[in-house]
Amino acid sequence: MDMKKMIMLELRNRDPAKVAEMVVDNGLSQSGEVEGLSDKFVELEFLSMKNGGLNSLAKLPSLPKLRKLELSKNNLSGSFETLSEKCPNLIYLNLSNNKIKDLSNVEALQNLKSLQSLNLLNCEITSLKDYRDSVFELLPQVTYLDGFDQEENEAPDSEADDEDEDGEDGVGLTGDYDDEDDEDEDEDDEDDDEGGEVGLTVGWKRATQQDEDDEDDEDEEEDERADVQGQKRKRDAEDDGEDDEDDDD
Repeated sequence: MDMKKMIMLELRNRDPAKVAEMVVDNGLSQSGEVEGLSDKFVELEFLSMKNGGLNSLAKLPSLPKLRKLELSKNNLSGSFETLSEKCPNLIYLNLSNNKIKDLSNVEALQNLKSLQSLNLLNCEITSLKDYRDSVFELLPQVTYLDGFDQEENEAPDSEADDEDEDGEDGVGLTGDYDDEDDEDEDEDDEDDDEGGEVGLTVGWKRATQQDEDDEDDEDEEEDERADVQGQKRKRDAEDDGEDDEDDDD
C-alpha cells in the first residue's frame, strides 16, 4: 500500500489537526518523498515511516510539536536540514538502516537543539574509526547514541516509561482483576453453600434410608423369631399328643 493511502486510512475521517500519533510503516512512497502529510498535522508528536522507500525529506511538512520520528529502513543519506526547520522540537530520531556514510551526512543535526537520542545502527557511518566519540563531539546535545550514552549506560526504555506513566490505568486494571476474583470467590462461596445444602440433603436421605433398612432388618428378625417360636410350639404340641397316646395305651 502506498504512503498516501495508508495515511488516509490511519486518519479514519479524523481531523488532522487533532492527531497526535501517526504510524505508516511499510507505506511505500511512489516518489521517494514524504507523501500524504500536510501542515494541518499541527498536534502530531509521534511519526513513524519505517521502510517507506524514502530518499529525501524535502517535502516533510511543518510539524512543530513532533518529538519522536522513526525513519529506519529507508534510503536516506543526508540533507537533514529540513528536520531542524520543520521539526525544531524533535528529541528522538531513528535513522538506522539508512545510507548514511560519514559525519558530514549528520552535521545538519547540530541545529536540532532538543535532540537527545539518535540511532544510526546499521548505517555505514558506524564503521568509522572513533565513530561514537566523533558523533558525540559533533552533536553535543545528544545524550544517547544507538541506545547508549558516552559511558555506555543504556538509555531508559521509553515503552517502560510510558507504562509507568500509565500507572493509574495499570492499577485500574489490577483493581478490576481483583474485583473479578472477588466475584469468582463469591460465586464459589455460593456454589459451596449450595453444595453444602445438597450434601446435607443427601446425608439426610442416606440416614433416612439407613433407618428404613435397619427397621426392615428388625422386622425380618422378628418374623424369624416368630417362625421359630411357632415351629417350637408346633413341636411341643406334637410331643404332647404323643404322650397322651402313650398314656391311653
